[in-house]
Amino acid sequence: MALLLSLLTALVLLSSGPAGTLGCDLLEDHVLLSKKNLVLLRDLSTISPLFCLKDRQHFRFPRVVVDGGQVQKAQALSVLHQILQQISDLVSTENSSVPWNKTLVDQLRTGLHRQLKDLDRCWAGEKEEEGPALATQSPNLALKRYLEGIRLYLKEKQYSDCALEVVRVEMLRSFSSTIALQERLRNEDGDVGSP
Repeated sequence: MALLLSLLTALVLLSSGPAGTLGCDLLEDHVLLSKKNLVLLRDLSTISPLFCLKDRQHFRFPRVVVDGGQVQKAQALSVLHQILQQISDLVSTENSSVPWNKTLVDQLRTGLHRQLKDLDRCWAGEKEEEGPALATQSPNLALKRYLEGIRLYLKEKQYSDCALEVVRVEMLRSFSSTIALQERLRNEDGDVGSP
């Protein structure tokens, strides 16, 4: 009976907290995991970016996708998901001879997979609330154009080591921009349960 009472109490506490009220579990460790993944992505460098100056490209990361209160929660989750997926695709590419450290790549893939799984759960509930028009809104369109530009660049450069290095650096920039967005989402989730 005591075990049953403990379980019921835990369920009530979970359902009354911010994650329970939103149907989304963007936990504090999600932001910490983003920071760890950012370090892993940074540590993958095997070529000096200076060696690849001739391959530099300005991809024009759309700041609107991570700026302040302009972005709805479902849009923000979509942005995070797309950037994480792009990074996952980048480190999973078979088209490269880049000698990335396999242990770091495996750790990064594991962390990205965990984050994508968390975001899928959150995003599913938010998409239902905000409706199908979400996919056509400007922040998502701007991000899709940005990511498509990166894919075309890699294809044009035939996934050369320098092209992958340039894109890895770009993914560092865009991913680091999303960390503040993730912290804002986490704080908003925490505010919902606050008095």
